[in-house]
Amino acid sequence: MTQERPIADIVLHPVRMKIIQQLGGRSMTTTELREALPEVKQATLYRHVAALLDADVLAVVEERQVRGAVERTLALGERMAHVGQGEMQAMDAVQLRSAFAMFLSGLSNDFEELLDDDHTEMRGMLGFSRAPLYLDAEDLERLQSEFMQVLTPYLQPRRDGQHRISLATVLIPETDGRTPS
Repeated sequence: MTQERPIADIVLHPVRMKIIQQLGGRSMTTTELREALPEVKQATLYRHVAALLDADVLAVVEERQVRGAVERTLALGERMAHVGQGEMQAMDAVQLRSAFAMFLSGLSNDFEELLDDDHTEMRGMLGFSRAPLYLDAEDLERLQSEFMQVLTPYLQPRRDGQHRISLATVLIPETDGRTPS
């Protein structure tokens, strides 16, 4: 498997982002992916799944025979579709803008689906907020580690009645030149 291409080059494609968003925190068969993404032609879906598999962004977690064909179950792979700090630093301004716009577009689409489907009962689980934090690089690393420890028990369904919720984080350092007092 090749990993030479920067992950941003691999995941910053609208169809690939949709696939990654569908698989975030769960596994799905290729049939389930086709059903979840009806706007994507089957050949196009399979081509992008193959590219994500080749880059270790996706992994095959199970294969089984179904009516003479092999059905694959997919999940996020080793690279986890995460653009790390090293790759962030290597991106130019155009690539960063594109990545951020793709991220925001995905959030916006999820929000619109919630409103379009008129799931008013789900709005109690909706939230968005913003909070300033004061961190150095060491603090940020510790915060991210602690955050994952807190989230880990909630990454898989544990009982009936639970709803899948997308939690997105954005870290944007302020550039106004002020230093904390």
